[in-house]
Amino acid sequence: QVQLVESGGGLVQPGGSLSLSCQASGTIFHVADMAWFRQVPGKDRELVGRITADSRSNYADSVKGRFAVSRDNHKNTVYLQMNSLKPEDSAVYYCNAAIQTRGSWRDYWGQGTQVFVSS
Repeated sequence: QVQLVESGGGLVQPGGSLSLSCQASGTIFHVADMAWFRQVPGKDRELVGRITADSRSNYADSVKGRFAVSRDNHKNTVYLQMNSLKPEDSAVYYCNAAIQTRGSWRDYWGQGTQVFVSS
């Protein structure tokens, strides 16, 4: 069984920084794309940033230049560095990964971690 466990998050002032991490564990053969999404109440979950296995990344326009996604393939871990945070970045952040286990691929999700940007 595969699990994605997130850490980080919390309360930060506008203009501040915060880091999230998410580690995949279990019977893992391969990990392809890893990504961070976020969701606020009443809205759809939206993509924040995605990174391929060879570390090519893309971002939502709203976070370009402020957020950075990285990964450590040896640890099956994806990171999200968030800088110059704004109140509108407040959301529950979820990590996502495409993982092959015992010959089959599927998407896995973390449990979510709250980020709250406020003075």
